[in-house]
Amino acid sequence: MAKKAVIVGINDYAPIGIGGPDLNGCVNDARDMANTLVICGFTPSNVRILTNQNATRANMVSYLKWLINESVAGDSLVFYYSGHGTRVANIGDDLELDGLDEAICPHDYASAGVLRDDDFKSIFETLKPGINLDVIFDCCHSGTGTRKMNLELEGFPLNESPRFIPPMLEDEFYFNYSKDLEVKSTKKASESIMTTKSSITVKGMNHVLWAGCKDNQVSMEGDVGGLTRGYFTYNFCKVLRATSGNITRKLLDAQTANALSVMGAAQTNQTESTSVKLKQKIFI
Repeated sequence: MAKKAVIVGINDYAPIGIGGPDLNGCVNDARDMANTLVICGFTPSNVRILTNQNATRANMVSYLKWLINESVAGDSLVFYYSGHGTRVANIGDDLELDGLDEAICPHDYASAGVLRDDDFKSIFETLKPGINLDVIFDCCHSGTGTRKMNLELEGFPLNESPRFIPPMLEDEFYFNYSKDLEVKSTKKASESIMTTKSSITVKGMNHVLWAGCKDNQVSMEGDVGGLTRGYFTYNFCKVLRATSGNITRKLLDAQTANALSVMGAAQTNQTESTSVKLKQKIFI
């Protein structure tokens, strides 16, 4: 059984250097995630990292396909992304709105485009049976706006920033009126949604999705012990290191949520998969 990972962290958005919608903590997050995975049994040679200008849309897709296509039953895979998120309207050829796609933003998203949830779905559908895939996003899943807050953590003032790219007007318009529009459901009738804090059970889902916040929230970054960090990644890795990865996904989800709450973070992590996978230990 092999353990392999692709880790993406983007502080610097195009153009290179000052000028893009830059962030500060995503490369720190990528470093922490890479080191944490090694503690959890991943071999460094099986961990591929893309940061800043290297994290183009083409490179991200290429690395993700390597992760999926070069794996066999029994392997444990991780795709991690720390950076900006957004939402875009999903309009079909007949110009009918059938939903809003959550999306992540590569370094060159302004010219090459975002990576939508539909893009990931088409890649994940090629995942062979018997492979465990954990997809971890520390980015905003909301199109309602951004917020900045001033909190204190252990005496340190925090200058927080949201990891969110405002949608284009055509996307923002549909998002703002989405509740008034009759849209096609993107969820299968067989899906069963739990009413608990964060875990969502989705029958037939072939991977596990870890989101740094709920879809109506933004993921925040701020000063943690002198370093700018994503709050979700900081606490997620902290729990993983404390257990060396010997923890069920359901318990990891709950402990991460508790840590975020104690920290005073204005976001709640959300985890989605089948009930079987949520009860299993991660990275097996």
